[in-house]
Amino acid sequence: MSAPPPTGPLVTRGTLGEQLRELGVQSGETLLVHSSLSSLGWVCGGPVAVVQGLLDALGPDGTLVVPSQSGDLSDPAVWSNPPVPEEWWEAIRATMPAYYPLVTPTRGVGVIPETVRTWPGALRSAHPQTSFAAVGPRAAEVLDGHALDCRLGERSPLARLEALHARVLLLGAGYDACTGFHLAEYRIPTPLVKVGRPGPAGWEVVTEVSISSDRFDELGHDFERDRPVVRGKVGAADARLFPLADAVAYAERWLGIHRPRAEEM
Repeated sequence: MSAPPPTGPLVTRGTLGEQLRELGVQSGETLLVHSSLSSLGWVCGGPVAVVQGLLDALGPDGTLVVPSQSGDLSDPAVWSNPPVPEEWWEAIRATMPAYYPLVTPTRGVGVIPETVRTWPGALRSAHPQTSFAAVGPRAAEVLDGHALDCRLGERSPLARLEALHARVLLLGAGYDACTGFHLAEYRIPTPLVKVGRPGPAGWEVVTEVSISSDRFDELGHDFERDRPVVRGKVGAADARLFPLADAVAYAERWLGIHRPRAEEM
């Protein structure tokens, strides 16, 4: 049985660049993008065309940043999607490959970030679980110094992006994917947790701030209600564009009231 024809719309590199500029993406800016390829419609060229369209809109002086997380480099005891048998845990901890920025694939962030990660000239930050990748003249400035015991806090690319007045583009992604909200968790009273992962010398455990995207969809709804957020369409996708600093400041207040104790991710 043959597959049904695509419903569209037909999306190309050119239409993406044009619609991103119409939305308000500016040449030369630094942009943190959370994305969903499937939300865009039928994209001629797939994720490569999307990255090309983003880079076209940003121009040669702009910098594209994406989450390039590898959350599977973690303790199998906390895996739930899917879980693995407890009798495997020690063997997994003993044999899991350590993080290597050039090789370790992304997980759970979609095919567009994986395409950016492998783009010519792309850089990637050092954290083994919550790295970011970037292409553009400010890539090193954003990514350098990502502390190994700071997933998404003051010594992560998020704080650098905030200082650089970067904006966030949600391209078919919801607020539950907005990593910027996590920076706010580091600025309110938040529990610490032990995080296991493979390291260069074997299995290691570090102390980290507990992070969770619990209720980020509600937070995003209220943020969009109370603060200026540019909304539009890119292909078939709902797109939202806003300053990262605004989102972090709003989330810091909101989380302190509505979710005073973050749960472990």
